[in-house]
Amino acid sequence: MKIKEVVKQHTEELVALRRDFHAHPELGFQEFATSDKIVNYLRGLGLKPQTVTKTGVTALLTGKSDQGPVLLMRADIDALPVEEQTGLPFSSEEKGVMHACGHDAHMAMMLTAAKILTSLRDSFDGTIKFVFQPNEEIAGAQQMIDDGVLENPKVDAAMGVHIWTPLPSGTLGVKSGAVTSSMDVFKVTIKGRGGHTGYPDSAVDPVVCASAVVQQVQSIQTRFISPMKPIALMFGRIAGGTKNNIIPDSVELEGTIRYLFHTKPGNPDNPTDKFTQMVTDICKAYGCTCEFDFNHENDAVINDSTMTALAYDVAKKIVGEDNVVEHASMACEDFAAFGEHVPAVFTFVGTASEKAKSTFPHHNPWFTIDEETLPIGVEFLVESALRFFSGKK
Repeated sequence: MKIKEVVKQHTEELVALRRDFHAHPELGFQEFATSDKIVNYLRGLGLKPQTVTKTGVTALLTGKSDQGPVLLMRADIDALPVEEQTGLPFSSEEKGVMHACGHDAHMAMMLTAAKILTSLRDSFDGTIKFVFQPNEEIAGAQQMIDDGVLENPKVDAAMGVHIWTPLPSGTLGVKSGAVTSSMDVFKVTIKGRGGHTGYPDSAVDPVVCASAVVQQVQSIQTRFISPMKPIALMFGRIAGGTKNNIIPDSVELEGTIRYLFHTKPGNPDNPTDKFTQMVTDICKAYGCTCEFDFNHENDAVINDSTMTALAYDVAKKIVGEDNVVEHASMACEDFAAFGEHVPAVFTFVGTASEKAKSTFPHHNPWFTIDEETLPIGVEFLVESALRFFSGKK
């Protein structure tokens, strides 16, 4: 029987799993009930799941022998601090918490794939390590790696999928190289000297300095680093002052620097180094000083060429070549941490549909998915695993 037909037989359960996870979201490292559900489901398949990294879950599926490679398949499990507005009958029952990024779908697809692959275990040699990762929104992957998720047995390759509203339903996004961005989060405190707005010459105005910073640092993206290297330098918060006729002592700027490549501090193309230098120079020109607070949250996901070729061939088989698209995003994904240790591929499952009202961006309170795309994700996971163990690339 074709895998597509097998998946179709599990569609009702697949949708029910997704809706249950959606109705009961939990924030990063608080996914206790979610973790319990995953553990119980995997036990029902005859596997022996383990709880790791607080609320994460792993389980091993060995084929007809363990004399083969080890493939890590990962799904993220955390939700977001978002108040859901969809009005769906299975909307979040947790006030201020919502699966607004599709992780509910990822869990449902991975569990269903695990069920199907368990029934097919006599058709391959090797081991699948199912990994249900907590706290993806704040780089939980690295913590799992630190806790040994890539060992015992040693992982040879990794794959993950993400349900994706920027792509139409019925498509799969597969691309070699960078597919999500690195991200540095910043806070800059610009310090001047407060005063009266009627006597601005007696003060050192951090507001006008901050305005110059916001405008001028945008030139980093094309004038100081090649435009062939995509960068998005965005400000999300500007705060300063207490009253309309008082020049404040300081202004705070917060935002993100995203870039679709790998780099380290000290590299000539490191955008955060360029940002630091330019902001310092602008502040000096305006008579201000500045302090920086940076947090490097994620590296770019860089898809391995061999694993991408495998994923592309599987995607063509499932949705047809015309529906396989090269896609990259300035969003961040901590799956990158796995790809820094083993060959890995990360694939997008398109889910945008006007009929399903699933065209809202991720992290939006109206976010939802086209549930008709869930079987595509399951079929892709199952077929990719079987192709991996067959040795065909």
